[in-house]
Amino acid sequence: MFSLKPPKPTFKSYLLPQAEENIASEPRIKKLEPVLLPGEIVVNEVNFVRKCIATDTSQYDLWGKLVCTNFKISFITDDPMPLQKFHFKNLLLGEHDVPLTCIEQIVTVNDTKRKQKVLGPNQKLKFNPTELIIYCKDFRIVRFRFDEAGPESAKKVCLAIAHYSQPTDLQLLFAFEYVGEMYHNLAKVNGIDPGGGGGGIGSASAQQTPLFETYSDWDREIKRTGASEWRVCSVNEGYMISTCLPEYFVVPSSLADQDLKLYSYSFIGRRMPLWSWNHPNGSALVRMANIKDVLQQRRIDQRICNAITRSHPLRSDVYKSDLDKCLPNIQEIQAAHIKLKQLCVNEPFEETEEKWLSSLENTHWLEYIRSFLRHSAELVYMMECKHVSVVLQEEEGRDLSCVAASLIQVMLDPYFRTIVGFQSLIQKEWVMAGYQFLDRCNHLKRSDKESPLFLMFLDCVWQLLEQYPAAFEFSEVYLTLLHDSARISLFGTFLFNCPHQRVKESTEFAISKNIQLGGEKGLRFPCVWDWSLQFSSRDRLLFHNPLYVGKSAPCVHNGAMKSFKRSKKNYSSTLRGAPPALKNGIIGEQEFLPRRNSLILKLKPDLFQPAESPSHSREQFFRDWFAKPVDLHGLILPHLSATQIKLWKLCYFRWVPEAQISQGGSVTAFHRVSVLADEVDMLNRNLRHYKSNSSLQGHCTELDQSRMYFRASGFNDTSGAPDFLSSSFPFSPVGNLCRRSILGTPLSKFLSGAKIWLSTETLANED
Repeated sequence: MFSLKPPKPTFKSYLLPQAEENIASEPRIKKLEPVLLPGEIVVNEVNFVRKCIATDTSQYDLWGKLVCTNFKISFITDDPMPLQKFHFKNLLLGEHDVPLTCIEQIVTVNDTKRKQKVLGPNQKLKFNPTELIIYCKDFRIVRFRFDEAGPESAKKVCLAIAHYSQPTDLQLLFAFEYVGEMYHNLAKVNGIDPGGGGGGIGSASAQQTPLFETYSDWDREIKRTGASEWRVCSVNEGYMISTCLPEYFVVPSSLADQDLKLYSYSFIGRRMPLWSWNHPNGSALVRMANIKDVLQQRRIDQRICNAITRSHPLRSDVYKSDLDKCLPNIQEIQAAHIKLKQLCVNEPFEETEEKWLSSLENTHWLEYIRSFLRHSAELVYMMECKHVSVVLQEEEGRDLSCVAASLIQVMLDPYFRTIVGFQSLIQKEWVMAGYQFLDRCNHLKRSDKESPLFLMFLDCVWQLLEQYPAAFEFSEVYLTLLHDSARISLFGTFLFNCPHQRVKESTEFAISKNIQLGGEKGLRFPCVWDWSLQFSSRDRLLFHNPLYVGKSAPCVHNGAMKSFKRSKKNYSSTLRGAPPALKNGIIGEQEFLPRRNSLILKLKPDLFQPAESPSHSREQFFRDWFAKPVDLHGLILPHLSATQIKLWKLCYFRWVPEAQISQGGSVTAFHRVSVLADEVDMLNRNLRHYKSNSSLQGHCTELDQSRMYFRASGFNDTSGAPDFLSSSFPFSPVGNLCRRSILGTPLSKFLSGAKIWLSTETLANED
């Protein structure tokens, strides 16, 4: 008989229960996902992509996912960046992200078939790419390999990047989707309220920076400069007269609105004369487009000049400068920029080689920098010494006059050398005056009007900052990041050709998306002056120049804070930037003689000057000024000798590993001065608390506050510079520019048989 009981199990486990649990819980693989902004969507992606760090070895390459969104291309990886000791973080972009509007050219390569193709919008790709090279407008080159990725996925992501980086319509730029999503959600992200002011909320500079969109902003500027014979005009309210002028602008009080309406038809683009600034002596700076009506030209011109003369307390004459005849045109500036880009990216970086310096001279970039500075200084002389009003005349009055008017005000008015003042200057003379950011920055990749005038202006300001570092509140890092921000398609500040275009395009977009505008004139886009959107409060400390001397310096007397004005004796004209031939305050003749490899070239003559220009009185004015100590809160004039006009290395060389100097460059002085300034601040705080007998808690709280990025560890800090400092600080070229080596190997061997910066003219497209 068989038993009905089940047999006893014979298997015996020797594993502990804990061990069984550990086997069951396998580690999860981390999913790589991009960080998206409101309105940002992923349009294509590919896995198992390799980002190349060096050209001669793959040992430093990073593995990850390449993602294309409607805002940026993003490479996501868990691998740490090799050989990188410091990373300056942008809150809108990841470490490996590139905004679509910063992309200049997309090249796909197939190694097996030995084919390469420059991708344009709506183009087909007949081969599977094994490599993708992204050429950026800020001189970066980013390179990806698809050896392990799916061939079809690689092809699709390349086509997606080409399509979304070259939109066919303004409303396809990411800023519209971002703002539309914000309005729909009615939520504040990163401190932005789309229904609020154009300056955004969240940073002090954004709240203080006037945008010149209202009557009151212009009225305050009139009162600040003492322009009592000028008034704010609202004749263009609703853009009824001209679509390329702001709604409110300043005109002579003697000109009636009816006269302005009548005269406007005779100006190109109906751009009537615009007041920019008033000198304390009563001289005015005015911008004006050309008069197209030849028959009425003399009468209208005389009427405008008479009105400007009557607005001057001394009834002085008007000095007109035809910028089209005195300065390089936008095509020449664009050609110089292309040559400069090719030199910085293509050529072997050997700064000591005579060929490299000659090539730099042949770009004409520094020559044009000198032209703008020279002509602006000559017009400063007319206002400062001759006490006459200056009219900047240009065909449309919205390109060269933006640069010249801004430089004149930076030289004459110390307010515009502060951060808030400089931002208000850009708003007034560029954004509201109708500078064509959309076309000149070529955001849609289809404009034949591209020209880097804004970069030219920032470079000119950097030259002045380099020569007079204690006269500017901001640093060269601030100027560089301002240039970069113009390539981010989020800020309305640098997105449009004029204020009217912003209102028109955003209103049409709002209607198509059923967005209720209420009483607003178009959508409110994020403003670039709200720097808290891009950088942390700590990183924003790099914007401040530790050498800057404010109008008054704090002084402690009997425990109370007072201020004292520094006298001119405290300043020295030899403070960084004095010419080597400066003897007894006079620049030697040899400094003005052309020499080999110098950039002193003959400039275009100013037809409004007499034949013996420059006149003796003007030369004497400049000599007298350079012979005196510099008042950092008064007029500053540029040194124009060959040794004084330099290449802005932080902006143009920051992505070139060979140009990087470890523990070197101007940042070492920046670091040391910051530490010294922080020590002085610590001493002042200690002294104030000692005198006022403050509580220990309040004492510690204030001591923790610092206005310097680099801080002193204590009194008499003798510690050296941090290891991560280099001449490209706070930027890092590692992984951004694929050269032969990231360790400083000369480029000549690699570049002898290859060109890095490709173009549609030099690269034969193969299908």
